[in-house]
Amino acid sequence: MSETKYEFAKIEPKWQDAWERSGIFRMEPDSDKPRHYCLTMFPYPSGTLHVGHGRNYILGDAVARYKLMKGYNLLAPMGWDAFGLPAENAAIREDVHPRTFTETNISHMKKQFQSWGVLYDWSRELATCNPEYYKWNQWLFLLLFKKGLAYRKHGPVNWCPSCETVLANEQVVEGKCERCEAEIEQKDLEQWYLKITDYAERLLDDLDQLEGWSEQAKTLQENWIGRSEGSEIQFVLEGTEDVVPVFTTRPDTVYGVTFLVLAPEHPLVAKIAGEGEHKDEIMEFVERVRAESRLERTSPDSQKEGLFLHAHVINPLTSERVQLWTANYAVMDYGTGAVMGVPAHDQRDYLFARKYKLPIKVVIQPAGQTLDPKTMIQAYEGQGMQVNSNEFTGLPNVFAMMKITQALEENEVGKATVHYRLRDWLISRQRYWGTPIPIVYCEKCGVVPVPEHQLPVLLPPNADFKQRGGQSPLAGVESFVNTSCPTCGHKARRETDTMDTFVDSSWYFLRYLSPKEDKKAFDSEEVNKWLPVDIYIGGVEHATKHLIYARFITKVLYDFMLVEFEEPFKILFNQGLIGRSSNWCDTCRSYKWDRDVKGLVQAKEEGGAATEGKGVAAVAQAEEPECASCGSPVEIRFEKMSKSKLNVVSPDELIKQYGADTERLYTLFVGPPDKEAEWSDRGVIGAHRFLYRVWETVTEHLERVKDAAERPAAGADLPDAIVDLRRKVHQTIQKVTADMEGDYKFNTSISAVMELVSEIKKIESYEAAGPAGLAALREALEAVILLLSPFTPHVTEELWEMLGHNESVLGTAWPEFDKEAVKEPTVEIAVQVNGKLRSRITIQSTLEEDELRKLVLADEKVAKVLEGKTPKDVIVVPRRLVNVVVE
Repeated sequence: MSETKYEFAKIEPKWQDAWERSGIFRMEPDSDKPRHYCLTMFPYPSGTLHVGHGRNYILGDAVARYKLMKGYNLLAPMGWDAFGLPAENAAIREDVHPRTFTETNISHMKKQFQSWGVLYDWSRELATCNPEYYKWNQWLFLLLFKKGLAYRKHGPVNWCPSCETVLANEQVVEGKCERCEAEIEQKDLEQWYLKITDYAERLLDDLDQLEGWSEQAKTLQENWIGRSEGSEIQFVLEGTEDVVPVFTTRPDTVYGVTFLVLAPEHPLVAKIAGEGEHKDEIMEFVERVRAESRLERTSPDSQKEGLFLHAHVINPLTSERVQLWTANYAVMDYGTGAVMGVPAHDQRDYLFARKYKLPIKVVIQPAGQTLDPKTMIQAYEGQGMQVNSNEFTGLPNVFAMMKITQALEENEVGKATVHYRLRDWLISRQRYWGTPIPIVYCEKCGVVPVPEHQLPVLLPPNADFKQRGGQSPLAGVESFVNTSCPTCGHKARRETDTMDTFVDSSWYFLRYLSPKEDKKAFDSEEVNKWLPVDIYIGGVEHATKHLIYARFITKVLYDFMLVEFEEPFKILFNQGLIGRSSNWCDTCRSYKWDRDVKGLVQAKEEGGAATEGKGVAAVAQAEEPECASCGSPVEIRFEKMSKSKLNVVSPDELIKQYGADTERLYTLFVGPPDKEAEWSDRGVIGAHRFLYRVWETVTEHLERVKDAAERPAAGADLPDAIVDLRRKVHQTIQKVTADMEGDYKFNTSISAVMELVSEIKKIESYEAAGPAGLAALREALEAVILLLSPFTPHVTEELWEMLGHNESVLGTAWPEFDKEAVKEPTVEIAVQVNGKLRSRITIQSTLEEDELRKLVLADEKVAKVLEGKTPKDVIVVPRRLVNVVVE
């Protein structure tokens, strides 16, 4: 047993300082080494990090350390997604300026990164709230504006009454604000948009190029873009020249249209209401529906409500008058905001028609049936033959779709078209903490972009960011608002909305190559050398927000010949979240600390885990936990870590108690890194004990191996136990290397190293095998250290130094496995006859297949089953089984 103590509290700061001094994580601009850009999504500095956040950064650090040891010129930068609602709302709560709040958090989070042993090239640090960064957001906006990809329009938007700002569709989750979970309302406002829809087809088609992305991430983007092929049919408002275009994927049902529905937000609804006798009735209905969430309006289970607009449209193919309605289920962000009502062949339309006693007309009959509108109890949505469809009657409806679309085009009343679910990116925000939009409004010149030489338009530090009421706080700063027109010099006013912070993150990965450049947003030459990013690590929840925006902006920059690639990220690795149990009292409608729940057993293990707000304890669930406040049953939920759910584990306390390497090891060992996992206090203790075991295993052999060779000499005569150990060493190197190069299953890598440590401890005397035995021991110990170093870098650096190495582990080459050493001397083969197990035989691993077949057929058990029959085939699955096939 070693007398040297594992003092992580001394070891970890020592090596963190050594890494910082060495600058080993700084990219070498002039190096001829192969390049590797390892990027982890930068965080919002709106609070402190918890262990759930740590998975992302620890995983990225492990990859980066491995790539350094593999000899790459590494680019691993970090910055801060510093603008936005999280920081502003938190600053309001804390009664401090958002800049002060943000900079304080950045300082603390940098210390947390350091305490984890997570290394970055801090010489490239950036923060999106600094003028030297957001100047280039404004430059990007102007570029898009000049190319017609940024525009302003009046229309319905998602409004969060709590955050008091507009949200893009991507920031609304099940009808609620993704930040505060308030119910979203609809408002009509003048807002700025980016024309991401111009890129919808490319964004969809190019998903096929993303071989290094998960199918989950690609499917989320595919569904969000939402390509639908169909026809646009032009109905006309009776008595006017107003055309009402309708998109449908079922042009074969156009002869069955018995009503038409407009979204309440459709501009024609307000026009029809006008000053007519039904104005109040119509506008009251519109306002009531618009107060509903989108989820309520579009859910299949929600009640469908409508109102007749006392108007009709003309069906372009039948010339029939069709009633025009507005209804809650029609929305403006799909199709054209107008929906054909075909109750015989759409279940939603059927229910609506029955409720409001609207006619039903069958135009597709299924084979072997005759549908009668009077007796139908549901819509028929399947295939069949056209009926009541003029010249298309008698055609299969699938064929009729094409023919009807051709007729629409020939009569110039419709066309084949493609619609996308994706909507243009709404970037206006009525909040303070963001990039000012570089536009001025002049009564003479209209909308005028700020000239590039006047950038940045600075965010005024004296704005009342606590101002509420739905207007941007910038509107209250006269010195900001009042300006002169860049074109004519007359009085003008600035745009007071700020940009969506997803603009900031849509291109930041380019800025890391030249973060101090003041003449351009990024150095194209350097960017084209290093990008696309080799691996990008972050949560899959960003698939329909940040990741789709980053792809869009990259394609725009490619079209403007500023970059030479169309996709920004080669490999996207989506880590799973780490959650923890939380206690919900439905009566109190709140989460409870463990200490406030009766019936939770405090585990007595050493120390436990440091859980924010309750000290140290591992918690086990009793059968019927009760709320200490009201006595009601408490529901134990597994949820994402969140301060609001009172289930956060603080890394600061955890590191103080167990060390950063323990947290790193457990975080990577808890499960497959792309799957969600539940934090276990007992698991932390287990990880800590393993590190003690590694420490003891190495330090107890220090004196034995200090003069030993790095490995046994080639051809050395080794005892079987040493041969077995060397085989395990090289199999472990092979396994961990494959994990690092493949699917990043670090949990199985760590498990393999644990097995290797156990093998090392099995051998009682290495001296008995002479110098070759001690060389094999040293080889095994060094393999453990090097293979663990990406995961637990502090303790492995210390042990590496104790073994007599002067160079850091990070400057040491990653070990290579010996192809001969990994071979098994014998393997057991299962023998089947017609797929049924009949025998097992042990063979030399190098035995040729023909010889193996002879051995199998000579096996006594197999021969007994065959009873002299000649096999039809003998199938060999190498190293696993042989199947003898007989008639």
